[in-house]
Amino acid sequence: MAKVFRPSTREASILSKIESTKERARRQAISAIPECIEALSNAISMKLVENSLVETTNKNGLQEQIHTCLETLHRADDFDVDYKISPFRKITAQPHVVSLYLTACVLEEVINHKDTVDIYGSDEDIYVAIHQQVKNYLP
Repeated sequence: MAKVFRPSTREASILSKIESTKERARRQAISAIPECIEALSNAISMKLVENSLVETTNKNGLQEQIHTCLETLHRADDFDVDYKISPFRKITAQPHVVSLYLTACVLEEVINHKDTVDIYGSDEDIYVAIHQQVKNYLP
């Protein structure tokens, strides 16, 4: 039998605290982007090329694309971020918003760039490679 949810109970306050904690972590991660944008875009582009996930004719062009995606994420409102990451939310159980957004950028925008030859690997492989670098720079 399904549990009845009563918003006036202790459960509601606990769920509210969990949601507000998640939202605060999301805002902190996005607001910390400008502090490390150059290093993060370089690290991510290097990792994607080293792991042979992105084949490109110009590594600097890939870094600029990642940089542009990070700037767009920093300026985007919540709806735009949610819209961009919605097809990829099920990649992992607890995705990091920046890693998920950059994965969406790679799979939707970088693939169509003139310098990109091809993108290899699954969505999960790309997310893992990006997330390894994001967790080094962002909370």
